[in-house]
Amino acid sequence: MKSILIKDTTKEEREQIIKESLDCGGGCENCSSCWLGGGSPFELYQPYIDGEKEIAEINREYNARYQRGN
Repeated sequence: MKSILIKDTTKEEREQIIKESLDCGGGCENCSSCWLGGGSPFELYQPYIDGEKEIAEINREYNARYQRGN
């Protein structure tokens, strides 16, 4: 498996990584993330696509907010 780190990918590759990772096959209308307050998953990972934050960092921040109930 190829590295998904920012330093090892282009912006286009990061966009594809997020699209493929979030594609459950059911379409966004069946996803509970947005309407339960998770927000758009594509917006959530935009800092990764833009090369600003790694996926692991975004996940940690999101989980920390969820665990604190924010």
